[in-house]
Amino acid sequence: MEYNKLIRDHIPAIISQSGRQCRTETMNEAEFRQALRAKLVEEAQEVHAAPPAELLTELADVLEVLDALMQTHNITVADVRAAQHQRRQERGGFTKQLRLLEVLP
Repeated sequence: MEYNKLIRDHIPAIISQSGRQCRTETMNEAEFRQALRAKLVEEAQEVHAAPPAELLTELADVLEVLDALMQTHNITVADVRAAQHQRRQERGGFTKQLRLLEVLP
């Protein structure tokens, strides 16, 4: 079966331990950055579909991708938190649990 997608570092060993073989390649930086963005979408979809019992591990997967994406762009957690704070000041958070129904003319 062909996948052509970003995988975690230990996946080849896990596949090998199961008695199967796999082929991998190391991506260049541009490919890796693009693959991380695609992986973030994949992991976000898994969070969306996850039952409550699996939510924690799916969120951990998202965080792992975010950590790698930030590292490849030299963005620190402090940078992200500062941007988050700024966005929260400008647009608010989600504490009011609001749903926009429509915007009238």
